[in-house]
Amino acid sequence: MNQAKTFILMIALTVILVGLGSLIGGRSGGTLMFFIAIVMNFVSYWFCDKIVLKMYGAQPVSETEAPELYATLASLAQKASIPMPKVYVINDESPNAFATGRDPEHGVVAVTRGITRILNREELEGVLAHELSHIRHRDILIQSVAATLAGAITMVANWARFAAFFGGGSRDDDNGGNIMSVIIFSIIAAFAAMLIQLAISRSREYLADDGGARLSGNPLFLANALKKLNAGVARHPMEDANPSTAPLFIVNPFSAKGMMALFSTHPPIEERIQRLEDMAYRR
Repeated sequence: MNQAKTFILMIALTVILVGLGSLIGGRSGGTLMFFIAIVMNFVSYWFCDKIVLKMYGAQPVSETEAPELYATLASLAQKASIPMPKVYVINDESPNAFATGRDPEHGVVAVTRGITRILNREELEGVLAHELSHIRHRDILIQSVAATLAGAITMVANWARFAAFFGGGSRDDDNGGNIMSVIIFSIIAAFAAMLIQLAISRSREYLADDGGARLSGNPLFLANALKKLNAGVARHPMEDANPSTAPLFIVNPFSAKGMMALFSTHPPIEERIQRLEDMAYRR
């Protein structure tokens, strides 16, 4: 099912990117963006783990370096009937974690130094179970593809508006659209790409919360962890985080407040905690 969703996602975002290219440069612009989209889809599918790990300077750790982390992850992976993922640590005090990799056989779980300092073993188990749920259901592939293409659309849209303002525009159908059409469509394209990414990210977070709660055996493990992570990120937001990769993290690495919270890549943390607590009390 997720493979079909990934395919549909690739098509939807590719169409937006090609449409933007066509408006800017006519047929030649559309063709160029089509080939760029193919390359980006290929790269995001095969190398998403390496790209995001490199982006955050994540370093692999051995079982002797992080025995508790390894033991907890190995036990959960056995319960989930998936291969033991590789373990990476990010040298950042902002408490967070993410999973990456194109399938369970190439799964990776990365945690920050900050998360290992503030969570107890049960809470860490809840977080790791959440990430393994992402790996188990291949959510990370969907989110990686979305992040790559949405980031490209936003970049091209910003460039198109800049070029339209300062470079003028052409009304020739083969060469591209006029200034106003380029500006309007570039805004719509960037907003549409953001909405697609938000919808995918939010729905997958709820499902990973549910799956992680069942895998750990106690929904309160994750609920208590989310409370600490929310407070921890508010105190120490991840300053160097890339917005296009924000959906990969278990909690938004930025401190979203006010209107910005409406466009957060994650569901409201209070709703996630309430759902988990309700699940615990229904047991």
